[in-house]
Amino acid sequence: MPRCAWAESSDAYRIYHDNEWGVPSHDDRHLFEMLILEGAQAGLSWSTILNRREGYRKAYGGFDPQKVARFSAKKQAELLDDERIIRNRAKIAASVLNAAAFLRIQKEFGSFDAYVWAFVNGKPIQNAWEALNQVPSETEISRVLSKDLSKRGFKFVGSTIVYAFMQSVGLVNDHLVDCPRWKVCKTLK
Repeated sequence: MPRCAWAESSDAYRIYHDNEWGVPSHDDRHLFEMLILEGAQAGLSWSTILNRREGYRKAYGGFDPQKVARFSAKKQAELLDDERIIRNRAKIAASVLNAAAFLRIQKEFGSFDAYVWAFVNGKPIQNAWEALNQVPSETEISRVLSKDLSKRGFKFVGSTIVYAFMQSVGLVNDHLVDCPRWKVCKTLK
């Protein structure tokens, strides 16, 4: 199957591209997972994170934000020795802070889903890129969302990370128009 060129470099990329990337997600746990993984990816390749995704799921209690928000200093120190994840002190500490901030947003808005989808007026942004070099690394919306997340206490949520998050959870459809997934994702809400 033809697909976006970036997805051709590995089986993990192909599976992620064909089944998840750009599909609108309204599940808070999945949204939390992708926010944590996108932050962990900062400075690394996405394949590095995809290869550790299952390890993250185990180490992070299935990405339950209530569990992650309660990670003690001892638990965070243990994670620094966990080879299943990226062992970066700042990223681990940020994930705990982000979990607490995530829970505050859920309390304020009823769900993280309601909060984050409001930035795109409740429906995915449908782009129509013909070439990979047309796809931006950030947008005005990612900058606004990044700023708001930062104001709410999130870390590792710069506008480029936030835009990658938006792409991953379908807030924006950035499949190229000649990719069959573009048409599929265009019909999803």
